[in-house]
Amino acid sequence: MSDSTNDRIGGALDQVKGNVKEGVGGATGDDRTEAEGQMDQAKGDLKQGVADVKDTVGDAVKNVTDRTR
Repeated sequence: MSDSTNDRIGGALDQVKGNVKEGVGGATGDDRTEAEGQMDQAKGDLKQGVADVKDTVGDAVKNVTDRTR
C-alpha cells in the first residue's frame, strides 16, 4: 500500500472518529469531547491534504522521468 493511501485511510478514520466524538460531546453537553472531535476531524482533513500533495508530487516526478526516457 502506498504512503498516500495510508494517509487517506488514516485521515478517513480520524474524520469518522472526530465526527462521532463531536456528536457525543454535543449530545451530552461535553464541550471538551466536542472540541476533541473537531480537532480529530481537522487532523483527518490535514492527512487527506498531505495525501493529495504526495500524489501530485509523485505524478510530477513520474511525468518528468517519462519525458527523459
